Amino acid sequence: MFARLFRWLTRNLAPLLTAFILAVVVWVSAVVAADPNEELLYPKPVALEVIGQDANFVTANQVPSTVRVTIKAPRSIWAKLNTDPDLVRAWVDLSGLKAGSYTLPVKVQVGLTPHQVTRSEPAELKLTLEPLQVRDFAVRLELSGEPTLGYRKGVASSMPNRVTVSGPQSRVSQVEAVVARLEISGLSDSVTREVPVIAVSSDDGVVEGVILSPPTVSVRQDIHLLGGYRNVVVKVVTSGQVAEGYWLTNITVTPPNVTVFSSNPEVVNALPGFVETEPVDLTDMNDDVDIRANLDLPVGVTLAGEESVLVRLSIASLEGSLPISLPVEVVGLPPELSASVSPDKVDVLITGPLPILNNLKPGGIRVSLDLSGLGVGTHQVTLSVDLLPGQVSVASILPESVEVKITYAQTPRPGTATQPAITPSPTPLP
Repeated sequence: MFARLFRWLTRNLAPLLTAFILAVVVWVSAVVAADPNEELLYPKPVALEVIGQDANFVTANQVPSTVRVTIKAPRSIWAKLNTDPDLVRAWVDLSGLKAGSYTLPVKVQVGLTPHQVTRSEPAELKLTLEPLQVRDFAVRLELSGEPTLGYRKGVASSMPNRVTVSGPQSRVSQVEAVVARLEISGLSDSVTREVPVIAVSSDDGVVEGVILSPPTVSVRQDIHLLGGYRNVVVKVVTSGQVAEGYWLTNITVTPPNVTVFSSNPEVVNALPGFVETEPVDLTDMNDDVDIRANLDLPVGVTLAGEESVLVRLSIASLEGSLPISLPVEVVGLPPELSASVSPDKVDVLITGPLPILNNLKPGGIRVSLDLSGLGVGTHQVTLSVDLLPGQVSVASILPESVEVKITYAQTPRPGTATQPAITPSPTPLP
């Protein structure tokens, strides 16, 4: 029986293999058609790891932090890759490498199958390994600028006063000093600031590619007032009155304090802590203004630096209100219609600067009632105030809307009502 089965298989082996291969091809085609392959650039840069590096050696050239990877995989695999960035990993292996220059491949691993990594950018890295060198340097403080006139700089110090420099031997050997630079121009008081430290070479150039620990130091610079000098506040003195209807809202002075000097220190020490300006005349001022003002200094006392200060005066108009009773003027009504307005006069309260209100001519203001598009019937229409001068506004209209009855005109509609002569007086706002 076995011999008969063996003879049957021998005669039919070729057809059976052919049928099996065709079945596999059909199955693969069906799978590919349902889940086609896509070759795409992975949407996120992949972090590049450096593994196996000997702690006694460092890379002398910069290693890129990421790589871009192109992957060919079924659409279902891509759906998972796009939701989990940890599935793709890239690294370069430095295991067993000592000092020297190397060209190393970038290896990529994808945590799902099936897939094919078709490209990585970069595909390989050129690295130079050097022995790690560590040196300590005292911090050298470099100050630029000078304090305010009348002050002198004292002792400067840093905390800590030493910094560790580490990196490739070729870079660390270039370091001549570690410097902290502080700008003190215009200072009039002692300061403490966090200042970055930099590694410099013998020609004062910055040495790149090294690590400084700590990267910053706390620098204190003492500033002292010289004998015969004193810093005092400036007090502005004014005379006269601003124009009628205006008021002085603010006074500022630049600089707010000044340094004065006397050859007799007792004279400046006897000052009350401030000096006054010569009187600034406000007469008839009606707008903001900047004025240079001299200081009224005691005999034997001089101003260190500029001879005057800048005084800025802020002046604003007084606000008031003006009640006016005005007739309602109809606009936008076709000639074949007639309108009856109730009430035909309204009370308008106008607010603004008193100087403008005092010169306001109420006859030039119009309360209008726009009836455009309205037909026969009774309507409630909102009023509007036109022809107002600048800087004034309408606080209220009483009433805000009126009743309008529109009918067909029996007789020619009269012209615009004549404005009555009104001479109200504005009331200052509290």
